[in-house]
Amino acid sequence: MRLVLILLALVGMTRAEAQAQKGGSPEVGPDRKVTFRLRAPNAQSVKVRCETLPETAMVKDAEGVWSFTTEPLEPDIYTYSFTVDGLRTIDLANPLMKYNLLNSDSQVHVPGPASLPWEINDVPRGQVHHHFYRSAIAGEERDFYVYTPPGYEPGARRKYPVLYLLHGYSDDASAWTAVGLAQVILDNLIARKSARPMIIVMPLGYGTMEVVRGGWGGLGRRELWQENMSKFKDVLLGEIMPQVERNYRTANSARDRAIAGLSMGGAESLLIGLNTLDRFQWVGAFSSGGLRADFDQAFPRLSSTANAQLRLLWISCGREDGLFKANQQFVDWLSSRNIQHSWNPAPGGHNFRFWRRNLAELAPLLFVEKR
Repeated sequence: MRLVLILLALVGMTRAEAQAQKGGSPEVGPDRKVTFRLRAPNAQSVKVRCETLPETAMVKDAEGVWSFTTEPLEPDIYTYSFTVDGLRTIDLANPLMKYNLLNSDSQVHVPGPASLPWEINDVPRGQVHHHFYRSAIAGEERDFYVYTPPGYEPGARRKYPVLYLLHGYSDDASAWTAVGLAQVILDNLIARKSARPMIIVMPLGYGTMEVVRGGWGGLGRRELWQENMSKFKDVLLGEIMPQVERNYRTANSARDRAIAGLSMGGAESLLIGLNTLDRFQWVGAFSSGGLRADFDQAFPRLSSTANAQLRLLWISCGREDGLFKANQQFVDWLSSRNIQHSWNPAPGGHNFRFWRRNLAELAPLLFVEKR
């Protein structure tokens, strides 16, 4: 809040004015060009940084409104932010945000055809439930989200397979619903009969919040990072899973459980899933970050004998992602151990535009008997 007030004073506008900028911001035209605007009459320089585009200087008009119009963008959801005289800020006139524990951004949706998995369609919809509990392991209040598919009835006899879906470093438990749109993707896939109806559990993915309180530097604190990963495994297996299985109509065999995640959550999915094949037989990892370089120590019991239990090991990473080399090294290690896996490199970077597509590709493969 303090940062917002400082910014408002700097650019010379009130909250009401921020909500009433001419033309709105962002404005998406029928040609898929996006116009960003910011009313800041007292500013000397305003720039906009939007995913897929370089940071660009905006132009001020006679009324003190800065603007910039892009070339046509491909249908998708893009994050962006402004820099006003050196101060980075979200778009105060736009309620669509990508909330983040370290760096929040604004978002702009460039609509596309109904066939895109994240576009809302007129289909039966599931529900998202938000749970709160006291974690004895973490020693603090925690939360997690649960998606139940269309037609789910708590009192019915039918039981559903479960996907535990994990977020990345600096995100919180809401990331896969608020930004990843997992509920929209699954609604669409289920309606098209492309994926089995399933329950999705999306927890807060930290074993200790100390790791993220250290900012981006928390990634480099090896002992704290290992504590974070180890404790999260205990939280997931010892606290979250028992709550889910008590309160939802879940099928509780290993063949009915999957675990997948992005970045930090991808590494957690591999470490938990591949070391507890008695719990999970479907494992997915998107742009994994944070794995130990010594894979033999990280997966001490993993060998080709796991192929008899592991129904799917699905790994992806964008070719423009800084983590691509590390993911390729892990895939090469799996091959050297004769462990069956599916390696899915594709164009893309380290962002939700890539991970939404990953979820849409992985979900139809889960809980299907044919491998």
